[in-house]
Amino acid sequence: MACRAAFRCIAGCEERHPLTEPVYRCPRCGHLLEVAHDLDALRCRSGEAWRRLFDERDAQGLRASASGVWRKKEWVCPELRDEHVISLGEGGTVMLRAGRLGEDLGLDDLWIKPCGQSHTGSFKDLGMTVLVSMVRQMQAEGRRVRAIACASTGDTSASLAAYAAAAGIPAVVLLPRGKVSVAQLLQPLANGARVLALDTDFDGCMAIVQRLVEEEGLYLANSMNSLRLEGQKTVALEIAQQFGWRVPDVVVVPGGNLGNVSALGAGFDLMDTLGVSSGRPRLVVAQAAAANPLYLAFQRDWAFSPVTAAPTLATAIQIGNPVSVEKAVRALRRYDGVVEQATEEELADAAAIADRAGFFSCPHTAVALAALAKLVARGTVGRRERVVVISTASGLKFAEFKQRYHEGTLPFEVRHGNRPVPLPGDFDAVRRAIDRLA
Repeated sequence: MACRAAFRCIAGCEERHPLTEPVYRCPRCGHLLEVAHDLDALRCRSGEAWRRLFDERDAQGLRASASGVWRKKEWVCPELRDEHVISLGEGGTVMLRAGRLGEDLGLDDLWIKPCGQSHTGSFKDLGMTVLVSMVRQMQAEGRRVRAIACASTGDTSASLAAYAAAAGIPAVVLLPRGKVSVAQLLQPLANGARVLALDTDFDGCMAIVQRLVEEEGLYLANSMNSLRLEGQKTVALEIAQQFGWRVPDVVVVPGGNLGNVSALGAGFDLMDTLGVSSGRPRLVVAQAAAANPLYLAFQRDWAFSPVTAAPTLATAIQIGNPVSVEKAVRALRRYDGVVEQATEEELADAAAIADRAGFFSCPHTAVALAALAKLVARGTVGRRERVVVISTASGLKFAEFKQRYHEGTLPFEVRHGNRPVPLPGDFDAVRRAIDRLA
């Protein structure tokens, strides 16, 4: 039986929509959509058979696919024809044991999933390969797509620009002016996207891009397009596979527009349903205190209200009205979810602590680490639990953040600053400085 998938309403409306249709909300009720897979077709293989197939593909490495996403194609976008796949080697990232960092946080079994080890330096590549590949198929079937567009706090725009360039499709990105890092701005510029820097925040950019999609015929690349989440859910599959198809006790992810946590939930759901893994992790979303609408909703028994996001060092999650909040709450309810926040000082010091343990943490991953430290201190997360932190982007994109921290120019006192020591070109002076290491 051929594997199939279609869009369906998360509120339960009956209609199904082909994945080649540019639809992002249910035409009947206005709720978000999700990708629904034909479970009967997927059950033609046993859980053991799926594990064996995926393990064999990983063992073949580059001979099968350099992409960790497309090694799981039947579970992602089964009706996409191979000739339309646009891949830049996304996914398939390692799992790093964080022993020393775990000791600092009070954990015996801490792991980091470095999703920033991807082509454009962020987890967004996992979803963008699916979305841009589907647009290629839409074009091949005769549908005109003028351009692919997104609102972004940096990483989505970089990913869209790279994949659209590889596919030869125009890309339009809307960024809040002066609120993304230099590296994040340069990436879409270098890849030839039309970059519009707007005098507003991300939520303002998101409102405009939705109008562009509705009125100007552009195709939406933000995570309210469920195709993105299909690629991102493979992170859950990779985590389980790397632990011998056993799920960890806790998975922590930074939360901005909140597509990632719902994608993780979808991945763990599908593995559980098809008998590929057993058990469910507790999902934790970490937010910056400056942009914390989900944290506030968690404190109010999930009663959500948007906020005006304040400036934060974690610029990629400076979002006050996340479009995927409904999906995120559903996933967190299913997975005994917890939401915690981190202040600017807490996230900055958490990044420095992680870096001193051998990492080079982006500020968003630092939010996750700072929130995790609080949960461990309160006993919400136990010392002996296996914990995975999703590192969402490369720290190399945020060199200015690191520079300001170690120069001591952030608007608060830092605990772990480290400055170069100016010395004359003299052997004895160098020796004396080294002696002080002890």
